[in-house]
Amino acid sequence: MTFLSVTLDGKPLPTEEGIAFWKRFSAWMDEHPEDLAGFAKSEGLASVHPEMLDGAPVLVASRTGAQKAYTTAPKRETGKGKRRN
Repeated sequence: MTFLSVTLDGKPLPTEEGIAFWKRFSAWMDEHPEDLAGFAKSEGLASVHPEMLDGAPVLVASRTGAQKAYTTAPKRETGKGKRRN
C-alpha cells in the first residue's frame, strides 16, 4: 500500500492532514499542470515539490525553502524501509 505523505519544514504532517493536502495538490495540478509555485502560494507556503522517499511518494513543503522547477520526482532512500505517516 502506498502512503501519501507530506512533510512541512522537515516534519511529517499527521495522516489525515497529509491526505487532504495531497487531494488539494492533485486537484490544483489537474487544473494548473506543472504549477508547483502556484499551489505553494495557494497554501501560504514558499515551496512544494514531490519526491520519492524509500519508494513512496511524498510532498515536501516549506514555509521558507526556495521553489524548485517542475521535474520528475527525485528518488531518495533513507535505509529505513517504506516511509509511513
